[in-house]
Amino acid sequence: MLSTFLLSFRLKNTYKVNTIIYSLKQIPLIKRILPDALYQSKALKIIGNIISAILEIGSIFIGKLLYLWLMVYSISTLYTNSATTKGSFLTIFLALSIIGSYLNTYMFNPSKDKYYAMFLMRMDAKKYTLSNYTYSLLKIIVGFMPFTILFGSLSGISLIICLLLPFLVASLKIIVAAIALKEYEKKKIILNESRPMKFMWGITAILLVIGYGLPFLGLTINELTFSILMIIIISLGILAIIYVKKFDQYREIYQQVLGSTSITMTANTQAIIVDSVQKQIDLSTNITSSKKGFAYFNDLFIKRHRKILIQSAKKIAAISLFLIIGILVITQLNGELKQKINQLLMMSLPYFVFIMYMINRGQAVTQAMFMNCDHSMLTYSFYKEPKAIVQLFKERIKSIALINLLPAIVIGLGLPLILYATGGTENNYEYLILFLSIISMSLFFSVHHLILYYLLQPYNVNSETKSSTYTIASTLTYFACYYLLRLQIPILTFGIITIIFAIVYCLLSLMIAYQLAPKTFKIRT
Repeated sequence: MLSTFLLSFRLKNTYKVNTIIYSLKQIPLIKRILPDALYQSKALKIIGNIISAILEIGSIFIGKLLYLWLMVYSISTLYTNSATTKGSFLTIFLALSIIGSYLNTYMFNPSKDKYYAMFLMRMDAKKYTLSNYTYSLLKIIVGFMPFTILFGSLSGISLIICLLLPFLVASLKIIVAAIALKEYEKKKIILNESRPMKFMWGITAILLVIGYGLPFLGLTINELTFSILMIIIISLGILAIIYVKKFDQYREIYQQVLGSTSITMTANTQAIIVDSVQKQIDLSTNITSSKKGFAYFNDLFIKRHRKILIQSAKKIAAISLFLIIGILVITQLNGELKQKINQLLMMSLPYFVFIMYMINRGQAVTQAMFMNCDHSMLTYSFYKEPKAIVQLFKERIKSIALINLLPAIVIGLGLPLILYATGGTENNYEYLILFLSIISMSLFFSVHHLILYYLLQPYNVNSETKSSTYTIASTLTYFACYYLLRLQIPILTFGIITIIFAIVYCLLSLMIAYQLAPKTFKIRT
């Protein structure tokens, strides 16, 4: 099994290094320097291997650090006056670990390295799966260990529990894997991580309410109860390991997992993608529009793709409304928490930049636009003329902005209401600034995703992202928003800056799109 793992690891690393080299070649300033015989360059492959090693180490530690810090510890400290930080930490950690056990399985994640190894290179599916799954679980344990000790100790949790928390996470994943494999034996249906079943989202919502909501009410799990649950889960995990090891139908399950996604490099890949997407498109003949020109073209697209484009925005708006009502109710029951939330809103408006970035549907909308429209229309020269690009760009800005406006209005109205209910502010105009700043953030991200799409069009004919520049720009956007989480700026100051910046950015985007998009808006090879 070790030899299988080493071979698969080299295969995965080779693929990763080639991807890194390809990405470097896509960066405008660098691609002129790099030689044409790029993949034969030993020096460049050494650099690629170094970058690959850094990314591998980063994947083990950095994500888990941010996860425990932002999602668990930092939030648990907010509940100090309504429940102990210790109990809040354990409650949140357990709820999120259960969610991660079925949404982030590792075993049932369709990936190209699995396809290359098991179906192109004909490696033993069981040995490949078990060796790589073991490595993934070891990464969980090693990656979580220093941070469960750090944040657990800061929360007042005993060292022995801190040491066992990573094993709890790994055990939950093994249990879910064993259950999924058992279900496959009975029904021949396997869990696909890229396509979670609908009921899982309902379970996720319930667990989020339990994890984050109960500490608001002072209801948390105590250390003794948590210890008993942890011992039971780890014990079941050990039993699950035995079943996972005995299971011998791994090739069959990966034929189903990989065959139902766009990972496989078969001739009918595009047909599979198009078929799955078209099921969500309204093809009825009674859909029409009173608009003219590109406005008519765009309006028909939005109406026919209503399920893809608008449904998720409605769900986000509904969840936001639910959370706002919940906060309003809870703050009326807890006076100390009311004061803390008021102070948080008065100084932490930058925090909502990250939230608005996460819920904005701009990137998903532009991908749908490419897959179901632009990849065909870009073959026509008139579609790439500056006038046509600007006209359609304006119409798309309106459409994306309106899609994102629904959750933005809910949040924009909800925050001033929460501010008022928790004690208010001496300056009444700050309510208006708070509302307008949320709307401005939503507008900015709507335009930002669209301008990146037009200037760095990242997709090839198979709708795969092939632009490293686009990936870099998106990553920088994420980290810029993440950095703002650390800032505390009054509503008035940050709100005015946000509103002005969004207006200027939108105007500049129109000018830049007119000048550059005719050269950059094309299908990648």
